[in-house]
Formats: sequence, structure tokens, C-alpha cells
Amino acid sequence: MNYQESIDFLFPLRRFGIKPGLERVLRLLDAAGSPQNNLGRVFHIAGTNGKGAVATALGSTFAAAGYRTALYTSPHLRAFTERIRFGGACISRGKVAEYCSLLEKAVGEAQATFFEATTAIAFRYFSDMGAEVSVIETGMGGRLDATNVVKPEAVLVPSIGKDHTAWLGDSLAEIAAEKAAVIKRGSKAYTAVTDPEALRPLRERAAAEDVHLALLDGTDCCRVDRAEIGDLRFSLRAAGLSMDDLRAPLTGAFQATNLSLAVLAAHEAGVEERAVRRGLETMLESGYRARLERVARRPDLLVDVSHNPDGIRRSVETFRAQGREFGETYVILGLAGDKDAAEMVRALKGFTRTVFTVNLSTDRGLPAPVLGELCRREGFHATVCDTAAEALRQALGAAGHSDLVLVTGSFYLAGEVLGILERGAS
Repeated sequence: MNYQESIDFLFPLRRFGIKPGLERVLRLLDAAGSPQNNLGRVFHIAGTNGKGAVATALGSTFAAAGYRTALYTSPHLRAFTERIRFGGACISRGKVAEYCSLLEKAVGEAQATFFEATTAIAFRYFSDMGAEVSVIETGMGGRLDATNVVKPEAVLVPSIGKDHTAWLGDSLAEIAAEKAAVIKRGSKAYTAVTDPEALRPLRERAAAEDVHLALLDGTDCCRVDRAEIGDLRFSLRAAGLSMDDLRAPLTGAFQATNLSLAVLAAHEAGVEERAVRRGLETMLESGYRARLERVARRPDLLVDVSHNPDGIRRSVETFRAQGREFGETYVILGLAGDKDAAEMVRALKGFTRTVFTVNLSTDRGLPAPVLGELCRREGFHATVCDTAAEALRQALGAAGHSDLVLVTGSFYLAGEVLGILERGAS
């Protein structure tokens, strides 16, 4: 296969949807030479929101310390290769083609899913590259997630919220129990979860596996010193660790807790403070994008991948905490069909009166007219747009220099908007 043939092979695997279980991915890994046993020191990231920030910060920090560092995250924004990184660089297209050719027969025989095949590709690549540290982000859950075949040195769980309820359960306790299953005997565990219902299963799993669970509550240990668009500064006190004026080019005070988890785990893994600071400051070089990222000014245009109610609420709270007055706010919104659309729309109340709904570039998307009608029922002025490009034109045309346009609701939408802007600038 060449790269395009590989993409044409991988993406149709999405027709198999989500099939929790480890049997299929283990068959693929067996065909790939069991690379999951040769990933170096493994740091496994599970949870609902904040996984990407924790994983990227941890990967960037180990790379700054000189380790041969692998990073596996999902989903991608613009290109499939973004999911699989080594030394900060995306996997090459040639390597994707090589590993797809290697695994094609096994994928077909196992009727493996897209994520299972991608996980096998990532692990084989990391093994071949001689990874000393592998930072692995789970996909949807934990217990039956395709990544849950690794033996982690540490597990980090930044948050537990309601998402993917059809597979993980309706309650926080059920969801937390699924995600807690990545905690294994012999590992360390770190979490910023404080909700009693969600924290209890994490404590129970840790106790059952004889693992110490370090709790970072975000108030006693982590202090936000400055939080502006693209500029976060915080200080951390925890477990004998004291670091002041840590800096990251991110938006949102809530990110301080996510980054603190990564800092704490890196510190206890032996990473020096200088590398920790350098790792945080260079996070964006590891591909961490579209998390309340400002991509244009006058008006301010921010792109966000929040895709569940908790994520939308945190984004809204971030703007309110900024203390900056925008003239008007406009939201471009696109949602996947399996999300709690009504709750996500309600999370925007008091933040904006005007929403432009769009169709996502995937068959998983909630149709823009359906989303628009839902917005109207909740009291918003909603304009239905066929495409993200049309929504951008209309929103930016309506916005004045002192206004804000926020793109949110989906990784698919964020990636599409970034692509539109990049093509427009070229």
C-alpha cells in the first residue's frame, strides 16, 4: 500500500463503530510482533476531559529531558499522522503505509475497528523507534479500551464526566469504574477528580491493585497566577514538590490542574525542573491545538474542541473569568449525533444569543437543521449553515472588531475550520 491506499483502508473501518474488548487488538498486536511489550516506560492517560493536555504536557516534558519519547493521542484534527508522534514529529506517511500493509490481513480476519488498527500501528512504530518513554492516551473508556494492553509505570486521570454513556454507563460511578480499570498493580496513579461519586471507584480500584492514588485537588496544591488567552501561569505545591511561575501557552485556568498532574508524575519519574519548564513552554510544538486557540484577531476567532457538556461549560467559564468585555459573542456549533446535544446547547446560555449550526464532515454528525431547531427551542437565534465555511463567512461578517467568534462542539469541526483558515492564508 501507499499512504492514500492506507487511509482508504483504515477509515472505512469506522463502519464497525465502537466495539469494546481486547481480543481483536491483541490479535493485531500478535501479528505485529507484540510491540506493546517494548514501549519503554509507559504513562497511560484516561478520563473524560483534559486527557490531551496531560498527555501532551507529559510527552513534551520527557522529550525536553532527552528521552526518546512516543506520544499517542486521538482524535486528529487535520491529518491521521497527528495521532502518532515520536520525538515531537508525526509518523511519516511511508511508515503508515508500511504498517497497514503488515496488518491488513490480521485486521480483516479480526474485523478490527479503526481505533484498534491505529493502536496496533502506533505501538509497532514506537517499538521500532526504540521508545524510552511512551505516553498513551486511551480512546473512549479504559477497561475494554484498545490501549489497555500496556503495563504502565503511571496512570493519570484528570477528570470524569458524562460522555459516551451508551458504552460506559449513565452515572459518574459507572463511567469512573470503566476508566479506573487502567490502574494496574505495580503502577502509580494520579488524579484530579474530586467528585465523591467519581472518585470512589478510582480509590477502590487503586486499593484492589495495591496502588497509591495521589489526589491533586486543584486548590490546596495548584495556584493559578495568570490566565489569559494563550498565556497560563501557575504554581504547584504537592508531595514534596514546589515550583513557581510555571508557564504554558494555553487558554483557561482549568488547564493548570491538568498540567499539574503531568508535572507531578514527571517529577516523581525523575525529570528535572528545567525540563519540566521547557516541556510546558513548548507544548504547542507537539501538536496540541484547538483548545480555545486564538487563530485570528479583530474580531477574536477562537477554535475549541470541547465536545461534551462539561467541556463546553469550562470553555464558557474561561471567558467569564477573563474579565474581558466583548461587544457580542457568536458561536459556530457542530455536534456528533451521540452527544447530549440539549445539555451542550444549554451550557451556552448566558454566553451568547447567536448560534450558527453546521453539518459535520462525517456521517456521525447531528444534522445542522436539527441542531438549529434545538437551539431555537432553548431561546437562541440560530442560523443553519450547510458547511463550516459558510458559517465562518456569516459569523465573521456579522462580528465587529471588538466581538468574539467561538468555534466549538467537535474535533471534526475544529479540524475543518483550521483547514479552511490554512488554505485561506496560503
